[in-house]
Amino acid sequence: MPRSRAPRASASSGCEANMTASRSDSVGGGGRATGGPISTVLVANRGEIARRVFTTCRRMGLSTVAVYSDADAAAPHVTEADAAVRLPGNTPAETYLRGDLVIEAALAAGADAIHPGYGFLSENADFARSVQAAGLVWIGPPVAAIEQMGSKVASKKLMDAAGVPVLAELDPAEVTAAQLPVLIKASAGGGGRGMRVVRDLAELNDQIEAARREAESAFGDPTVFCERYLETGRHIEVQVMADAHGTIWAVGERECSIQRRHQKVVEEAPSPLVERIESMRERLFDAARLAAGAIGYTGAGTVEFLADEQGDFFFLEMNTRLQVEHPVTECTTGLDLVRLQLTVADGGALPAEPPAMRGHSIEVRLYAEDPAHEWQPQSGIVHRIDIPSVTTEFDLLDRPGVRLDSGVVDGSAVGVHYDPMLAKVISYAETRAEAARLLANALHRAKLHGLVTNRDLLVRVLRHPAFLAGDTDTAFFETHGLSTIAAPLVSEGDEALSIVAAALADAAANRGAARVGGGLPSGWRNLPSQSQVKLYESRTSGVHEVGYRFTRGAVAVDGHDGLELIESAPTTVVFAVPGERGPVRRQFEVARYGDLVCVDSPLGPVSARRLRRFSDPADQVATGSLLAPMPGSVIRLGAQVGAPVAAGQPILWLEAMKMEHTIAAPAAGVLTALNVTVGQQVDVGTVLAVVEPVETVEPAAN
Repeated sequence: MPRSRAPRASASSGCEANMTASRSDSVGGGGRATGGPISTVLVANRGEIARRVFTTCRRMGLSTVAVYSDADAAAPHVTEADAAVRLPGNTPAETYLRGDLVIEAALAAGADAIHPGYGFLSENADFARSVQAAGLVWIGPPVAAIEQMGSKVASKKLMDAAGVPVLAELDPAEVTAAQLPVLIKASAGGGGRGMRVVRDLAELNDQIEAARREAESAFGDPTVFCERYLETGRHIEVQVMADAHGTIWAVGERECSIQRRHQKVVEEAPSPLVERIESMRERLFDAARLAAGAIGYTGAGTVEFLADEQGDFFFLEMNTRLQVEHPVTECTTGLDLVRLQLTVADGGALPAEPPAMRGHSIEVRLYAEDPAHEWQPQSGIVHRIDIPSVTTEFDLLDRPGVRLDSGVVDGSAVGVHYDPMLAKVISYAETRAEAARLLANALHRAKLHGLVTNRDLLVRVLRHPAFLAGDTDTAFFETHGLSTIAAPLVSEGDEALSIVAAALADAAANRGAARVGGGLPSGWRNLPSQSQVKLYESRTSGVHEVGYRFTRGAVAVDGHDGLELIESAPTTVVFAVPGERGPVRRQFEVARYGDLVCVDSPLGPVSARRLRRFSDPADQVATGSLLAPMPGSVIRLGAQVGAPVAAGQPILWLEAMKMEHTIAAPAAGVLTALNVTVGQQVDVGTVLAVVEPVETVEPAAN
């Protein structure tokens, strides 16, 4: 694989000139007064990326330090570190975005280096500069490189001057109808925050303001810009790695085209598009090395491009940090990218050539969110996260298998202050088809209890004919129908059978807990009697009424003629299910957490809540009530009490997990109650407002 050596500007800044010469050639000019190799690393981050960096540090014999907010006090990354320092508060602005507190934590814990992970302060040049000024090693690129790439506006001008193809920037104040659609983007940051697609010129100003608020909340910088929006494109990126001795690697490309809200959901290496188009890889790698060389880059970085089906591509941005999707590059190259970051930061040199790519790797981001309901983020307790097919965690795969990089474990709490990603699940195999099959099967069989996730959508994507054919542009969900792709994996009939299993497992649990007559079948009579009834509510199919009657050595289930019960225990139920060619044995595993019952089987996962036979009047809400779909903070109000509202008209906006969410009127009517104020924190299920429906109401005047 080709490489290039480019002249480099000095990596040292003025504040580093007083550092000992023993570290003058380290990446980014990092160093400290005592010199010597890195021994203790603080990770200025949380969740799975902190755990990922700690794993490599342990393998290299380095000590580790975690920082944590109050919300993360019991998080796995805190307990796994050798030392941990509290950052008082809950929100990112109070904690992980406070560079001064992070540096104080590093000094207090005796760390000599800081790894920023991704997000938060990872691309903040002022933070990197302060780290070095404190005498700590910055495990990242030079401050100047971060500054040059930190502004998407300035970076595009720089890349254009360097000869890298770019899309022209548009001034938001001068956008015309002829230039629509346009994409509003935050100049500082990524991950889909501060991004909006605008197709109607009348909406441009409101969308710019919304993007600015979101960018300010996520990155502390409200600057946004516009560019032409390509409805269908391919998101291709190149992993680069460079040392302070003049070597620049283009390690491999990744395709990250399947996205929701401009945030990646499925990533893979190599790219199916690049594999198909002759010479495209060479041109991409040349452009990526050119971009890195133009700014004297060192360390790990990613140059992102938007490509079309003909193989033409345009520079989007350069992420001056490790990427979320770095595991697919690790699996297809055998490289530990975190180890390379640490080695380069300690002044080490890269070999002359990177290893060749091998096989295929696919990563999916498992989110606590509901794709079928506008991707609503979820919060609460992860009762169980178990993926039986996993062969390794936070480690390289050198043979076909599944890797898990997760920030949560059984019992972890998912709050409202941070991104709702639970885990990254990664497969590796010799072929793309096998990698997709391995990953889909692992997700299908996973036990994910407690929160709604995007698991069903991920499995359907991995099994979709268009995905398997490599047709994965950025409009994948729009093209193939989100409602279809987000549909439950389990069929209605199989869901009903799973809920029957839940009812019989609950009956077995009740018998086991009985103080008298526990050995008798529940509700058993000498003579035939009416069925016992249990009620369950599924999110996808509503209320299920399960009627069953135990007889001598058997059970009769209403509506399931011929169903034979082989085993019934509190956690396992086995049926012989009648079929056209004879009965088939099916086993169901049942877990319960209060009223929540989770049933897992090869037919697909099912979760439902047990319902009381008689409802409590205190649980009733008025018709037309708008309930909070998630915990969050009220940031804007869109209507006044007494005003008429139209169907779909925004009533208020919530901020949760660094994103804005619109609460709109479900039907035309009159706003008769508004129970919240701006700045108020609300819990899921809170009655926010009441809209009394009427047949026809004109929209409120603006």
